[in-house]
Amino acid sequence: MLFMKYQSYCDRLRQDMAFLTSSGRLSEQLVDKIVLQLNRVYPQILTNKEAEKFRNPKASLHSRLSSLIAHLQKRGDKPCQEFYRALQINAEQLYINLPSRKSLSSTFFLACFGVAAGLAFFMYCCNPGSKVLGGAKKVLGFSPIIIGRHISNICLLYLEDTSRKQ
Repeated sequence: MLFMKYQSYCDRLRQDMAFLTSSGRLSEQLVDKIVLQLNRVYPQILTNKEAEKFRNPKASLHSRLSSLIAHLQKRGDKPCQEFYRALQINAEQLYINLPSRKSLSSTFFLACFGVAAGLAFFMYCCNPGSKVLGGAKKVLGFSPIIIGRHISNICLLYLEDTSRKQ
């Protein structure tokens, strides 16, 4: 979107780690399913030996999950993305309630609302009987930073064309 900062899957996993590792969020069976899915579908992400380590029932669930997340973050963005995909497949409700998903959805809403409000303002200003037309040219003249130079130029040309027809 226009104003959204790109957040990598590793950054999201770092943000969600406390939520995921808190007691009672993920069961042992769910962690095992995620580990097996990563191992079977993407053996380059988790080898058989690594999968056995993260499924070891002798270690605490918190320890195994923390180690798994740290391992995936060291491997890069693609393994972290696949962890999220496995989590979504195996625990949809938990996936929906992740802190990183909540912040992404609110940012997306604000960006869409901003675009809609801008378009509504633009349409209001382009009304041939509107006295705001001159003000719209001033606003669009300074807007290349906000909406992009090409879009700003197209809007200015449209405004000039509609003002000539009056």
